[in-house]
Amino acid sequence: MGLLSQTRFRGQSLNRLDSKGRLRIPAKFREVLDSHGIAGVIVTATPKHLDAYTPEAWEKFEAKTLSASEVDPNHRAFMRYYISAAEECELDKQGRILIPPIMRKKVGIEQEVMLAGMVGSFEIWDKERWEMEMQDGADKFDELAKGMAAFGF
Repeated sequence: MGLLSQTRFRGQSLNRLDSKGRLRIPAKFREVLDSHGIAGVIVTATPKHLDAYTPEAWEKFEAKTLSASEVDPNHRAFMRYYISAAEECELDKQGRILIPPIMRKKVGIEQEVMLAGMVGSFEIWDKERWEMEMQDGADKFDELAKGMAAFGF
């Protein structure tokens, strides 16, 4: 075992979808799932990438959404876009999940993907889109770091 607890999603992994749209989850991410006895993830779409949550983290997220106003148009729009897109994706015996075609199309995932650990979840990006996002982050790094100072970093 490494220096850090294996209960968080960390690091990046370049991978490829197979012809059926299945994605092999990296061993370091599967170890996190295995350590909690989890056999799959909840995947949903943002405009740029997919988010993958453990079922426990997703349930906490959903519980928070229930406390918001059901008549607020912004809340309903968010629910419609993000929550209604969520799909349960079970790991098969080879450690793969099937990403539904509608999700792949929504975020432009074709074959090469980057998985990025985000501590409590992980993101799934089309490789080219990921590279553009990383360049944007590099260009704004000083500004982003200043923003993190507000959190005590």
